[in-house]
Amino acid sequence: MFYEVLVTDHVRVDPNKFGMDTDEAVRVQLEEEYSSFQDKDIGTVVSVLDVLKVKEGIIIPGDGAAYYESTFKLIVFKPELQELIYGKIEEITNFGAFMDMGVIRGMIHISQTMDDFVSFSDSGVLTGKDGKKNLVKYDICIARIVAISYKGEEPKIGLTMRQPGLGKLEWIKAESEKADKDAKQAAAKETKAAKKKETK
Repeated sequence: MFYEVLVTDHVRVDPNKFGMDTDEAVRVQLEEEYSSFQDKDIGTVVSVLDVLKVKEGIIIPGDGAAYYESTFKLIVFKPELQELIYGKIEEITNFGAFMDMGVIRGMIHISQTMDDFVSFSDSGVLTGKDGKKNLVKYDICIARIVAISYKGEEPKIGLTMRQPGLGKLEWIKAESEKADKDAKQAAAKETKAAKKKETK
């Protein structure tokens, strides 16, 4: 999920930015420092939204930079368990698929790609045995976050597409159309049965 976060921090502005307006220098420095910044509590920084306040700078002996206590807003992405994610399949492997979620990527184990026995082909395709569904690179999908681990440099996100309403967009559309067709057929049968009953 995306959040707006308010942060107050001392921003170290490099000497090569001293010719810039102070607020602009702080903003540029923040964009450099917080680009793809990861934190378990905050999430993954997407962008510096706004610099609200910059106090007087201080210089520390032996360090050529200036430090400004600044208050600023960040847009961050923090994955939540059970959250639905919309993304693009970035890579297919023999053990599953990796989905690009825009800011970070998640992994879908082969057993969680579809509700079927799934096989991997050398051409980079995951195929369901009974439903004959295929999953390939660049497919647009909806998945659910079922695991989050913060061990390592980047959070590891586990995804599933085995629940109703999840999976490749074409599968979801086909299931919805089938459900509509079945509902219309059931309604038509009920109407026919009711008319037959009236004529008796």
